[in-house]
Amino acid sequence: MKYRLGIDVGGTNTDAVLVAEDLNVIASVKVTTSKDIYSGIIGAIEKVLEKSGIDRKDISRAMLGTTQCTNAIVERKKLEKIAILRIGAPATVGIPPMVDWTDDIRFIAYKTKIVGGGFEYDGKEIAPLDENAIAEFFRSIKGKVSSVAISSAFSTVRADHEKRAAELAREILGEDVHLSLSSEIGSMGLVERENATILNASLYKVAESFTEGFEKSLRELGMTNAEVYISQNDGTLMTAEHARRYPILTISSGPTNSIRGASFLAGGEDAIVVDVGGTTTDVGSLVSGFPRESGVAVTIGGVRTNFRMPDVISIGLGGGSIVRVRPDGSVSVGPDSVGADLETKALVFGGDTITATDVAVKLGMFELGDAALLSGLDVETAEKALGVMREMVEDAIDAMKLSSDDVTVVLVGGGSVILPSTLRGAGKVLKPAHHAVANAIGSAISKVSGTFEKLVSYDEYPRDVALDMAKEEAKTMAVKAGARIDTVEVVDIEDVPLQYYPGNTVRIKIKAAGELA
Repeated sequence: MKYRLGIDVGGTNTDAVLVAEDLNVIASVKVTTSKDIYSGIIGAIEKVLEKSGIDRKDISRAMLGTTQCTNAIVERKKLEKIAILRIGAPATVGIPPMVDWTDDIRFIAYKTKIVGGGFEYDGKEIAPLDENAIAEFFRSIKGKVSSVAISSAFSTVRADHEKRAAELAREILGEDVHLSLSSEIGSMGLVERENATILNASLYKVAESFTEGFEKSLRELGMTNAEVYISQNDGTLMTAEHARRYPILTISSGPTNSIRGASFLAGGEDAIVVDVGGTTTDVGSLVSGFPRESGVAVTIGGVRTNFRMPDVISIGLGGGSIVRVRPDGSVSVGPDSVGADLETKALVFGGDTITATDVAVKLGMFELGDAALLSGLDVETAEKALGVMREMVEDAIDAMKLSSDDVTVVLVGGGSVILPSTLRGAGKVLKPAHHAVANAIGSAISKVSGTFEKLVSYDEYPRDVALDMAKEEAKTMAVKAGARIDTVEVVDIEDVPLQYYPGNTVRIKIKAAGELA
């Protein structure tokens, strides 16, 4: 029998699971995330292999979910200097690239340039592509940077100019240059799409590091037969090569993995998923087995973007959240946390800090550590703290709901033991088996997807014809990404009328997904 290995690296814990071909969970472990990330991954893999007793050569696929790209942006570390080319003069010169970026991240732009070209919403040229200016720009950066972000006005409608600029880049800068085209990354809206493309271009070395590091770890541990996949933020997988080309798609893959894992563990019904970690709780919506996508621009590390992102609310509540009693007798919980130091700082382990975990153990919600060490924590304070924790989660659930009706809530994550079994606004609260490692399970059982997006005039193409064409394009993209053609199906259809455009113009967005080939 062949097996899948799923790894999810969180800020506090690294989880590993082994899943059989029939999707039964064989073994799971949770270890503390190491500072260098990779020794923690190796430790988790070794432990789950030891626990399962299987032959490591029987692992045919290995999936990794990681926060490395998110951390690089938020911490302003490991980002590479890049060149930025925008095609859109004279229409777009009034707003230069990175116009709303803060000074502490602008350093990634070695040089920027706006040249003539780009398209209108209907595909008409704003101006002819200025190939001479593009060639001159690329010659000026040769040998200075290894990555270029290329954006163009309405490139999601027509990408001709971006593709020609990419050809020139390879001719002048060489075949090894890293190119990020905005038409392949973001949605409508030049500035936000360009921002996402710039971040993607600057993350290329981060992506090389975690993909090559993961592959090396597997080889060192004797898993030479394992194909490597990386989790992306729409709840599906991509190859390591695809991840190196589009590293930004790994951002928010952690919460997405948890939502996918929750879907699998809870039987696939639509629900609100509450993923409680050591420091934060992520609340997302599960629709047809996949995370609901955010319909608004998303800010990442202070940068406004519009590429696909899951609709997730994060709150400062986790198993390690610090509980404080105010002078007036009221209680606060978080947002700061002892995080990975829970086993040394929490009262239940002999520490001196009251945590959310201590509260749950005091109230008999589960057993951990030595409950006798909680004599200094009175029941009244614990109940007040639990009330605060309950209210924080209930408010987040309400914010995710699309109606006032009660919903099914699925609790996952190692920290979910701190929450009660009943919540306001929830018709039922589920805490399935293996809930503590739902993120790694989500990584291991994920499918491969393709998403097609385009502006279409229903005056030119009848709706049925346009949707059928888009469905086929999405299915083809899923197959190219690695899905088995006989398993690919459309999982999401969206066509939104654009009233600010002339005629009967709509934005069609189709997502198709299938099992790994």
